[in-house]
Amino acid sequence: MANESPELFDDVYLGLRAGGAVRKQRRGEPLSAEDEDAIGRWRRLSLWRKFIAIGAFALGTFGLGLTVGGLIFGRWRKA
Repeated sequence: MANESPELFDDVYLGLRAGGAVRKQRRGEPLSAEDEDAIGRWRRLSLWRKFIAIGAFALGTFGLGLTVGGLIFGRWRKA
């Protein structure tokens, strides 16, 4: 499992890059070679790796939001 964690971060980062490239493509902006490469690599990823990358991003974002929210709003609430 320890060997898989760097790949997970790479997949999450690739998904973010591909998402940005697709957004540029939808707006009609020209894509760079890196953008086209990111889209192509994301499309070639297996479905389960996409699912894990998206889930990890969502879980991490949710966890970060809970942590920051707890730090900010937890101080104002009296026990």
